[in-house]
Amino acid sequence: MPKKRKIILKGTPASPGIANGKVRIILDPSECSRMKIDEILVTEMTNPLFVLAIQKTKAIVTDIGGLTSHAAIVSRELGIPCVVNTKKATKVLKNGMKIKVDGKKGIVYEI
Repeated sequence: MPKKRKIILKGTPASPGIANGKVRIILDPSECSRMKIDEILVTEMTNPLFVLAIQKTKAIVTDIGGLTSHAAIVSRELGIPCVVNTKKATKVLKNGMKIKVDGKKGIVYEI
């Protein structure tokens, strides 16, 4: 029987797929060099200046945004899971925290 995971956040499902990884909170594009390969990008909202972080991420979780937001469009183009409009991802999640992102359901789970 699969282990039941605790739901941490719910948002708008923006790009389908599931990814597990460690959180990396980036609040300003100047911090993108801190992103490590296969971490999960957590931010208020992305824009083209986040490209360095987006190239390394397994998934994107944002506080704001919709289906036509930058994060949603880029994640669909790259085939990575994305949950937008969680309202509080940057406040609830912490750097290094292990999470599971379900981009089809719009849910972030604790691992």
